[in-house]
Amino acid sequence: MEFALAMGRLRDYVRVAVVEDDGEIMGFFPYERHGFGIGKPLGGFLTTCHGLISAPGLRLNPRDLLRACKLTVFDFDHMVADQPAFAPYQTDVRPVPVMDLGDGFDAYVERVRANSAKNYKTVRYKERKLDREQGGLRFEWDSADSGALRQLMRWKSDQYRRTGRVDRFAQPWIVRLLDEMHAERSAGFAGVLTMVYAGDTPVAGHFGLRTADTLVGWFPAYDVEFARYSPGIVHHLLMAEHAAGAGLRRVDMGKGGREYKSWLKSGDLFVAEGRVSRPSPTAAVHWMGRTPVNKARTIVTDRPELYRLADRVLKGFGRMRTSVQSQSASTVVKEPWGAG
Repeated sequence: MEFALAMGRLRDYVRVAVVEDDGEIMGFFPYERHGFGIGKPLGGFLTTCHGLISAPGLRLNPRDLLRACKLTVFDFDHMVADQPAFAPYQTDVRPVPVMDLGDGFDAYVERVRANSAKNYKTVRYKERKLDREQGGLRFEWDSADSGALRQLMRWKSDQYRRTGRVDRFAQPWIVRLLDEMHAERSAGFAGVLTMVYAGDTPVAGHFGLRTADTLVGWFPAYDVEFARYSPGIVHHLLMAEHAAGAGLRRVDMGKGGREYKSWLKSGDLFVAEGRVSRPSPTAAVHWMGRTPVNKARTIVTDRPELYRLADRVLKGFGRMRTSVQSQSASTVVKEPWGAG
């Protein structure tokens, strides 16, 4: 609810459909309505899970839902899998790695050790090395420091540029969204900022959303000056420990091809990709534009060798773009002197 309200304040295409049966509210359907009736999940690329929020056993025709919402098509890629209304329209179901803390942090660690003892041992060694060489390790759970949040955003922006991705924080409304989520404080929902410090120097952090029992992974990042210590993974283990101490039962790391997730995880959730549409020329054009892209992404994600190759290409593009930007900045500085 809090996320939907914040999105509604920041973007004019946000909607929430209320599903009623004989005057009784049975569910809610958050979505975005874009031009030509194109529907997207609320928050789009910012969210790791979406779907219809409803009473158990609710049956409805999703095309009737689209008609009521004035949508011609609705694309989804992180839908809670096997929801009755949308299950017939699923084209793929994918695992989302989670850190299962239901039996406590010690039980989670034992599963990680069994899964990848060498990786776990290496990370703990780097954690001790970071503590010893950089002035003492300190972890802060649920930090209220807005300056630390800005530092995390700078790290993440640098990562986006360095790896050839689009910098999400170049969009002011996303920065404002994080500020609003950071200010949320309730028993059922909050924005949680966690940071690892070496002495007084921040080295890694994460900002995510907390429900009553789950911390949802959102924006992890670290200072590349400390990369030799693997601070991002060190941070994840410390974050899981403190999440368990705060009474949370799960850390959702989000779907996506990062190798560290495969050995940090101790379980999986499942989300679905798919598409619902009503017959229309707009839906047909949308299908022709989206389906090849989605299939290509699926092929790359499913094959580690292709994912690594794509990642290297994007990083190379990021390095080239950074070099061009640096040269342009240098030219701007020199021109006034040359003109004088």
